[in-house]
Amino acid sequence: MDARHVYESKTTQIQILMPEHINGTGRLFGGKLMEWIDVVAAVSARRHCNRNVTTVSVDNLQFLEGAYVNDTVVLTGQVTFVGKTSMEVRVDTHVESLTGERKLVNRAYLVMVALDENEKPTEVPRLVCDTDEEKAEWTAGMKRRELRNVRKNENY
Repeated sequence: MDARHVYESKTTQIQILMPEHINGTGRLFGGKLMEWIDVVAAVSARRHCNRNVTTVSVDNLQFLEGAYVNDTVVLTGQVTFVGKTSMEVRVDTHVESLTGERKLVNRAYLVMVALDENEKPTEVPRLVCDTDEEKAEWTAGMKRRELRNVRKNENY
C-alpha cells in the first residue's frame, strides 16, 4: 500500500450563510456547522485511503467566533495522523470577508475509520508529512490519540 501525502487529502468546502443556517440568536447553527465539518472530514479521509469511511469520534470542536447571515464560510480539511485503520482529520472553519481576509471561527479534530467491502475496518496508507507544520500536527496527533485511548479506557 502506497503512502499518501497530506496535500492529497486536502478538501475545501465553501458556503454562503443563508437564513436557514441561522439559530435563534442570529448565529450559524452549531449543528449545521458540525454536519459540514463531518462531510469535509469524510472527503479528506476518503481521498487519503480511497475507501468509504465512517466517523468514530469528534475529538475537539471549538467555537471561537460566531458566523452570521451572508457570511462566506470556508471549511478546509486534511488528514493529520493515521493509525492502522483510522485517520485523524483536522477541519478549520473560517469566515471570509469580501476582501478575502479570513478569520478562524472553528477548529475540529475527527477520527475516521476506513471500511472494506464488508463495512469492516481496513488498513489505511501511511501518511507522508512534508512540511514542519505537517510534522508538528503528526506529533500532536500522536498525543491526541493517547488521550483518546485514556478517555476510552476510563469510560469502560
